[in-house]
Amino acid sequence: MTGSTFQSLEEVIRDEHFPETDLALRRGRHVGRDDGTAYDFLVDAADHLEPFYRRFGCELVQRSDGYFYLLPSGDRLGRRQLSAGEMLVGQTLALLYLDPSTLQHGGVAAREVLLQRLAGLIGTESLVRTLNPRRKRFDERIAAETVRTQVGDALRKLADLGFVDVVDDARLRLRPALLRFAEPVRGLQDPTSALEKLVARGEGLLGEGPEGDEAATDDEEPAP
Repeated sequence: MTGSTFQSLEEVIRDEHFPETDLALRRGRHVGRDDGTAYDFLVDAADHLEPFYRRFGCELVQRSDGYFYLLPSGDRLGRRQLSAGEMLVGQTLALLYLDPSTLQHGGVAAREVLLQRLAGLIGTESLVRTLNPRRKRFDERIAAETVRTQVGDALRKLADLGFVDVVDDARLRLRPALLRFAEPVRGLQDPTSALEKLVARGEGLLGEGPEGDEAATDDEEPAP
């Protein structure tokens, strides 16, 4: 163990930050630099916690983008799957995160920009059907209200999981963990364009993503 202030797993578990951080990870939250002491604790304790979580059938993943999460390899802690609507919102937020204009605004994006991007990528009718699959008929009169309500629900779920912070009713702070939604297109020459195509086709994958050539779309080649 190098660079850790903890000499044993027992010391890690007795630390005041362990209970809350452990519960957050088990609930599926991505703990990032924005979480302050919880993230610093994981960086310091990672060498001890990695074998600890493997005993529960999970891998403690640390990404260079600046966040941790638990990746289940079995059923002991269960698997949490996002709905199609939540995946769609997450992928679109990832596109906004990759947009240079978002960086210019300190990683903060307006909800209206998110709604416009969603509608522009797949169209309002498809958006309503994806966000609310139980609705049989498309009613243009209530489409905007339906979209806002369902996107709001998805944002609350994504915030609980550490993908985004809700600043207020109009603004969102995008977190690095959103890059998990871009995993299927990482390594491509134009990942933003490839992710847009995935969103438009209604395809979603949250995880480590395919490796090698399998990550490429039909008309994209892996970056050298």
